[in-house]
Amino acid sequence: MLFRDSLEVLCDKSNIFCVILYLMKNKTIKPYYDVIIVGSGPAGLGAAFKIAQNSKSSILLLEKKKISSGGLRNDCKQNYTFPVGFPLEHWNKEEAQKLLKEVGMHLNPKIQKRFNIEKYTKRASKIGVEILSIDQAHVGTDKSSQLISSLIQKLVALHVEIALQTEVKSIQKEKKEIILSDGSTVSFKNLILAVGRADYDWLQKQMDILGVAYNDNIVDIGIRVETKEEHYPIVKDYYDPKILFPNKVRTFCTNSGCAHVVREKYKGYYSVNGHSLSKENEPNGLVNFALLKTIRLTEPVVSGQQFGKILGQMVMQLSGGSVIMQRVGDFRLGSRSKEETFNSDLYDFKPTLKSAVAADLSLSMPSKILRDIWKSLKMLDTIIPGVLHPSTILYYPEIKTYSNKPKFLDNHFAVKKGYYIIGDAAGTSRGITAAWASGIRAAKGIL
Repeated sequence: MLFRDSLEVLCDKSNIFCVILYLMKNKTIKPYYDVIIVGSGPAGLGAAFKIAQNSKSSILLLEKKKISSGGLRNDCKQNYTFPVGFPLEHWNKEEAQKLLKEVGMHLNPKIQKRFNIEKYTKRASKIGVEILSIDQAHVGTDKSSQLISSLIQKLVALHVEIALQTEVKSIQKEKKEIILSDGSTVSFKNLILAVGRADYDWLQKQMDILGVAYNDNIVDIGIRVETKEEHYPIVKDYYDPKILFPNKVRTFCTNSGCAHVVREKYKGYYSVNGHSLSKENEPNGLVNFALLKTIRLTEPVVSGQQFGKILGQMVMQLSGGSVIMQRVGDFRLGSRSKEETFNSDLYDFKPTLKSAVAADLSLSMPSKILRDIWKSLKMLDTIIPGVLHPSTILYYPEIKTYSNKPKFLDNHFAVKKGYYIIGDAAGTSRGITAAWASGIRAAKGIL
């Protein structure tokens, strides 16, 4: 037996590291499973819960890291209003709303309240900008591990076998087997790939093995803005404002309260991102949010993933191996920011990402993208005056590469008989709740 004892007698339910230790010590992978799920993010969890609660199938959930990562681990923002997170080519409002209720039963969201946003929406509508009204929940980076721990324990109770720090090297198409990094093989009847956008290139290799047609010509390129909360007061009334600008530019992942900009390692480059801790932590008076432009490439350049990687590597070359930042005051003057720019005079807050290098944004970002980003920032400053205060920091790059688009056989995201690909890396979702919903859909196909 993989799990012979109750986790509750071994450790506190909130202690994710104790859960991990137990799973690692008691991991014994059998040679065959009815369902193998690769990836323990929201898509994989959604599929695992649905199948386990509605069948007696043997299920193996594989995760190459010590803990589920991606959106669940990082800040854990959840959107519960269609169409946010739901690509329209795969979803309609009726089905999405139905599945969002099911997602909520697992994640138990505490919906953030919205107040007094009418003044902002009126200003926006006058200049061709749309502010969406979204039901949102937020856990916080410091609390997300507890949520993941509780979900893992529930799956264990449903007899789902879970192997952490276990990497899948490749798929063997003809034998319906996966090869693990230690060289062992495991057979299956159904395989669900839910690896997340960070492993887009691994997923492409597996689709090549399976003979699945796909394209990846879409990528989001943009910046992360950091400023004082007093310069972006909308967050007092609307936690994560979803604002849509012309030319396919939008705000994304707003953080306030105890908010920080972070640097994340991707394959060959760094990207910036934003985090915020739970409300139990002392606020630092800062706000950060992304401003992203969606790029759809055509021939001769057809890979959005590679385009994003090239831009990220260019920044690495210009910054000496990191990401860059520039004050709005310097950008407006056409001057690069320097280390002495970040002083205690006019620029009266320090950047939370200390590893960012003061530089010139215009040397790093393609001019067409930069023009649309800057135009959107000026429109945003018209709607919420103050966001373009000279002290505001612009970090670059923020790159979202979640746009593999496999050719699906049905609406359960099957690509071959017994093979399903779901989540952000497959273009079936853009965010936690939609990824979980895509897992439910794949599970229904198996059931």
